[in-house]
Amino acid sequence: MNHIDAEELEQLTQAGAVTLLDVRTDPEVARGFIAGAKHVPLNQLPGRYEELDPQAPLVVYCQSGARSAQACAWLAEHGFTQVRNLQGGIVAWARAGLPVSEPE
Repeated sequence: MNHIDAEELEQLTQAGAVTLLDVRTDPEVARGFIAGAKHVPLNQLPGRYEELDPQAPLVVYCQSGARSAQACAWLAEHGFTQVRNLQGGIVAWARAGLPVSEPE
């Protein structure tokens, strides 16, 4: 599985070169998220993965990286060719001093 760190992801998001997928639960997302991320809870992914482009660069994240790793493996099995897991999840993103957006 391909991993990406927070700094590399930040460069890709600045360039608009990646789709972000947040697979956390609704209550987790309510505590903050990475701006621009599409939210599809992990348990809803099998019914909603067609909302995503299987050919586009996709970075998946969760709280710590475990659920997003599961999502990456599942997506790869379903034809997603450019899927990467954010190492350490949103926790690592915040620790790197990168912005976490608050819900409206």
